[in-house]
Amino acid sequence: MTGPALTPEERLLDLGLQVPPVAAPVAAYVPAVRSGDHVFTSGQLPMADGELLRVGKVGGEVSAEEAYDCARQCALNAIAAVRAEIGELAQVKRIVKVTVFVASTPDFTGQPQVANGVSELLGEVFADAGRHARSAVGVPVLPLDAPVEVEMVVEV
Repeated sequence: MTGPALTPEERLLDLGLQVPPVAAPVAAYVPAVRSGDHVFTSGQLPMADGELLRVGKVGGEVSAEEAYDCARQCALNAIAAVRAEIGELAQVKRIVKVTVFVASTPDFTGQPQVANGVSELLGEVFADAGRHARSAVGVPVLPLDAPVEVEMVVEV
């Protein structure tokens, strides 16, 4: 017999993680907007304690492994934006869509592996509700020279 299922917050704690404070917007927008049964996050950068984890292009100044870690931080920041909108992560019914932008050198083609940093964390935190559609897009530059930016659509 198994006990009650863990909440997303409990799963985060089991991973040694916690939901960070919502990252302050770097321009004229809000971190997330709820419309009906969906929350749409703005693009989240890999900010921790008010600083980018890394700057530069993946395949150049930033390794694929470092970018994977940046993607996980972006996911945590997106989770924070969602929680600020809805109160408790247990209200999340489904992560619907994730878009991962990877600022990369022209010859770098590992955007899907970088995006796995987001997808794997969402699976660990939300279990089956964390399975989502996804796009991983290589771009020439992101705000503040961040290597990764992530946005999500979440059903609540």
